[in-house]
Amino acid sequence: MAKLWTSNNSIAGKTVLVTGGAGFIGSHVANLLAENGARVRVVDALDAQVHGEEPGFPSHLHADVERIEGDIRNRDTLRSALAGVSHVCHLAAAVGVGQSMYEIERYVDVNNRGTALLLEALIDHPLERLVVASSMSVYGEGLYRARNPGGGADYCEPSLRSREQLGRGEWEIQSEHGTLVPVATPETKHVAPASVYALSKYDQEQMCLMCGAAYGVPTVALRFFNAYGPYQALSNPYTGVLAIFASRCLNGNPPLIFEDGLQRRDFVSVRDVAQACQLALTTSAVGEIFNVGSGEPRTVLDVATSVIDAVNARVEPKVTGKYRCGDIRHCFADISKAERMLGYQPKVKFEEGLLELSEWLAGTSANDNFMRASAELDRRGLTL
Repeated sequence: MAKLWTSNNSIAGKTVLVTGGAGFIGSHVANLLAENGARVRVVDALDAQVHGEEPGFPSHLHADVERIEGDIRNRDTLRSALAGVSHVCHLAAAVGVGQSMYEIERYVDVNNRGTALLLEALIDHPLERLVVASSMSVYGEGLYRARNPGGGADYCEPSLRSREQLGRGEWEIQSEHGTLVPVATPETKHVAPASVYALSKYDQEQMCLMCGAAYGVPTVALRFFNAYGPYQALSNPYTGVLAIFASRCLNGNPPLIFEDGLQRRDFVSVRDVAQACQLALTTSAVGEIFNVGSGEPRTVLDVATSVIDAVNARVEPKVTGKYRCGDIRHCFADISKAERMLGYQPKVKFEEGLLELSEWLAGTSANDNFMRASAELDRRGLTL
């Protein structure tokens, strides 16, 4: 049984490796750790889809962060990256639900095999702590509540909606007693991955927890919900939905919304995600899985409208009525376990986070590659 969280600043003076540390979340984690006295090293393959064609590490990385360009699937790179390291925050992964359904080998290779190679390297390299990034996508649909004839409430874990239901434009999840009501999803909900990406993230977290227990490496898994904030890869059409909306708006194009736009998600500031990673590197609650979100559900349509307002775009969101195979209807985080055991408290309100994002967006540009990615999904029969 995990111990309860106790406050400490034990990360100061430690040498921490952040895999994927030049990425959106990774760079925020690396910077926060460096600002709090850790010796930070990042390793990143600098994939062009995420980082663009310009060579080198992003300029916003803290000056004290040591940089290694390389792929964790390379054993020599791993050996160099792990030298002298006491803590690892494993964020390196190929990201993108839709793309994972046709670039299956790449996602499995980067996420599953990459993690396997890291864990093999750690067998002969004892650590004080391993933190692994997982994803809310492992849940599939979130948790729901149904009203029973007796007047009580029953919680249920519905399966994915059928193509037949979606083809009729019936978006909400139904039971014999009517529409199910979505509620906050706790870590106790059974997982039901609906994409290769989701399955690979579940594999990553479970491999790390399993091997951590076997080899005496204190390990924590964090299931990130929809992170947003400065330095997100706006030109990557497989990144988070909020960044995709921002990219569309910056190019004078309307955000395109699947279904009716009323599906609910949990949008969490990347600064809060970085905070959770730092806590996970110092907490005594090891061997545990924690949701990392805001705890506040928002509809996708509301988020699109908020992004338009934030960047003063002269567009309107366009609800397409189309759907993607494997998409879920509602999922937002129950963060009570992270609050209780990890000491996690979201600090950035959505309005504040969106203001910070808009200020960063004012000085950047993005290529709107969404239609190209969408056409690829259409061609393969993954959107209807």
